[in-house]
Amino acid sequence: MRLNRLALVVGILFLLSCNNHPNTTPATDAVTVEGHPDWIMQGNIYEVNTRQYTPEGTFKAFEKHLNRLKQMGVQTLWFMPINPISKTDRKGKLGSPYAISNYTAINPEFGTLADWKHLVQTAHTKGFKVIIDWVASHTGTDHYWLKQHPNFYVHDSLGKMVSMFDWLDTRRLDYSNAELNDSMIHCMQFWVNETGIDGFRCDYAVGPTPTFWKRCISTLKKNKNLFMLAEGDSAWLQQAGFDATYAWPAFNMMKLIVKGERKAMDLDSVFPQPDTAFPANALKLYFTSNHDENSWNKADYETMPGSSHAPFAVLTQTIQGNVPLIYSGQEEPVLRPLRFFDKDTIVFHKYARAGFYKKLLLLRKYHPALASDASFTKIKTDNDKNVYAYLRKSGQQYVLVILNLSPQTQQMHITNTEALNGQGINTTCITDVMNGQSLKGLSAHTSFQLLPWDYAVYTNCNDSIINKLK
Repeated sequence: MRLNRLALVVGILFLLSCNNHPNTTPATDAVTVEGHPDWIMQGNIYEVNTRQYTPEGTFKAFEKHLNRLKQMGVQTLWFMPINPISKTDRKGKLGSPYAISNYTAINPEFGTLADWKHLVQTAHTKGFKVIIDWVASHTGTDHYWLKQHPNFYVHDSLGKMVSMFDWLDTRRLDYSNAELNDSMIHCMQFWVNETGIDGFRCDYAVGPTPTFWKRCISTLKKNKNLFMLAEGDSAWLQQAGFDATYAWPAFNMMKLIVKGERKAMDLDSVFPQPDTAFPANALKLYFTSNHDENSWNKADYETMPGSSHAPFAVLTQTIQGNVPLIYSGQEEPVLRPLRFFDKDTIVFHKYARAGFYKKLLLLRKYHPALASDASFTKIKTDNDKNVYAYLRKSGQQYVLVILNLSPQTQQMHITNTEALNGQGINTTCITDVMNGQSLKGLSAHTSFQLLPWDYAVYTNCNDSIINKLK
């Protein structure tokens, strides 16, 4: 009886520490592909910056964009933190979304919990998946835990709670504290049970301990196979249970190629190759921009300016082991950094890249050869210095990708056509799904000419999927 009473008290404390609401019955989702949710294997992610997305900056206002995004082929919506922001030491007028003051409340800037639930339900009805940004490594400087649970935080030699790096609007959490571990898991469960989300993108995921993440992820996935994305590229994050980590090495190489400091062939050092440190079915988030890269490093309008963006966007959508990301406004495109701590509305009116992304997103959705776990074969050319080519294949269906990663027109031939013929696929007629042009009888004599930063995405001329992209 004493043990049962203790368990009851601990449970009540967890509820109080998260300011929780009664839980609803969690949804179940038992279908998996090697542990990952099956829907992510040919899915994609669109990062939503709610504050900047509309003049109102609310959930209700964003909801009006759902039909447009669905038509563009977006599948998973990742919302930057939806929680209230600390006011103490706040940066700018509105503060950083990553300085959380309450883990189980809604930022009033965006609306109410009812508004959020309505958005999630509406998104689900339209076929979207929804994940939210989760900041587990630190809180804002006036989170109520600072007073109620000061032992949840890291202290310096003088007993003062410390900030994360130079993020002076935050305080670092101490994962050697068992009660913190339990409370954080309970807070995450709230959003799954109460609002029906489909996963989390975990900010600075290397902050908490491997022990915490292993227990957290296994607990969260017991009733629903959530998608867990870690901001980080350390192998231990996937060993701890995350479905995907960031492809930082690939992104950094792309930037170097655009600057002329590296060549296309250098991608071989960062792209699909055995890495025993990672699980065999490890997934990576590929991107040309995100909220950090846009606001602080001017991606992708300066890191990949003009037409240089296109072949790398194609690459992020078609490489093996990928989960491709599009950031708010890239379909416009937004050619400036969005302010991080203040209101800075995205103006949508051109959607100049929407058609480009639509073809890529729908091709990945419908073509089994672009599933994250479909095979990858590097295709050799007589111009590997500037051209990067590869074959994705599932059964007899295939996608051949050829990218000119240089600012000059390039001529090339495929030199290892046996790599294609040996796959048992039909290449008597291939069609570039991006522009509709066809080639007859692919062989070593077939000459390809690609304009600066050009790209081609070929499949069989008779592939029924082509009609779905029109």
